[in-house]
Amino acid sequence: MNTDKRPRLLTSPAIRLSAALAALLIAGCHKGYNCGLCGDSGGQTGANLEATITGLVGSGLELENNATALKQLNGPAANGSAVLLGTVNFNSSYAITVGTQPTNPSQTCAVANGTGTVGTSDVTNISVACTINPPRFLYAVNRGSGNISAYTIDAATGALTAVAGSPFTSGTTPVAAAVDPTGAFLYVANQGGNNVSAFTIDRTSGALTAVLGSPFASGPVPTSIAIDPSSTHVYVTSRSAGTVGSYAITAGSGVLTALGGVVATGAAPSAVTVDPLGEFVYVANETDGTFSAYTINEGLLTAATGSPFQAGASPAALALDPTGHYIYIANSTANTLTAIGGLPVTSSTPRTPISGSPFATGSLPTSIAIGAVDNLVYVANQGSNNVSGFKLNDTTGVLTAVPGSPFAVMQPTAVVIDPTGKFAYVADSSTNNVSAYTIAPATGAITPIGTPFAAGQIPTALAISD
Repeated sequence: MNTDKRPRLLTSPAIRLSAALAALLIAGCHKGYNCGLCGDSGGQTGANLEATITGLVGSGLELENNATALKQLNGPAANGSAVLLGTVNFNSSYAITVGTQPTNPSQTCAVANGTGTVGTSDVTNISVACTINPPRFLYAVNRGSGNISAYTIDAATGALTAVAGSPFTSGTTPVAAAVDPTGAFLYVANQGGNNVSAFTIDRTSGALTAVLGSPFASGPVPTSIAIDPSSTHVYVTSRSAGTVGSYAITAGSGVLTALGGVVATGAAPSAVTVDPLGEFVYVANETDGTFSAYTINEGLLTAATGSPFQAGASPAALALDPTGHYIYIANSTANTLTAIGGLPVTSSTPRTPISGSPFATGSLPTSIAIGAVDNLVYVANQGSNNVSGFKLNDTTGVLTAVPGSPFAVMQPTAVVIDPTGKFAYVADSSTNNVSAYTIAPATGAITPIGTPFAAGQIPTALAISD
């Protein structure tokens, strides 16, 4: 009689063959094969979080999972299905939210199906839908009267209505303006006062209130102003000093603090802009016909190798396309628009003129606006009393004239496009008005909206807040 109580080993041929097959399959799992016997879905240690992204036009969309930052998404190229956001461990929870909304243009993105628990397979039903924030307010800087005309914008028609209390006092000889991407603050460069005025924007009414400590000292004879996409830094050019200065924006208050990082430009800098990702700054230098390029590091600027680069005769304005790959420079005495590719400045691609550059404009081009929607370019030609319109090919950077261009306007000094791409606004310096236009979505042609809207004396710059 067998008194051994231990379980017997099953050693029949069928059992031995099954065990051998199982061992082979399990071993295969460790080599990356997809095997149902494995608990790790073919060697994966976690699941992919995949999303369908729609409507993204701006840059800097940052998503988070359980408050941990995921990849940044930029521009229309990020739209699509099965976009990989990140990975999570199997059998864990996930919660996808928007950490930072995109800018240039300002957008609001919403996440659907963003929460749940991962099993042992990828999550593929997350969706992120983005819409462009409609324009709320327009500000016209009046150089002759030293104030700012403020208007509400009818998002349906584009018509303007004066804000209660408008115009608001600025400094001496204001010549340039910029609204931060959050729509919270307006900054104005005062050429005669050698300073920058800062205002808080009432998000309901559009009224302006001076920021504590405003105005803030700048270099002598400031000519232009730009704000980075993160609303953390302001850049101001000084014509007399031949410099561009950096300032930090205090969150919540809008107070400016000079960083001490004043850097040299070319002669008589006339315009400044920041690329859509907030990594580079470009400056047009009027007297020597060049543009300077800088990299940004915590708000401070470092000149790019080889900077400044050749532009055209007397560049008065410059702008980047929505991707930041092409720069367009208005040459005020040559009556042309220089178009240069090979950006950003750290790229190994040479900075070379785009085919067809320079493109003819009207006389004395002084301002450029490039829309993030439909890639339209408008140039205000002060000398010939019109606005040139172009369609921008986002693959090549080549410009093609819009049907009907140029469009008649009395002595235009500034032009802007609303974030949705439906309306354009032009400052008329001889009539002291702001003209509003609808933009034909198919062609880019502009049509006046009613009669011009009254501004102050010699409106010189325009800025839109969403």
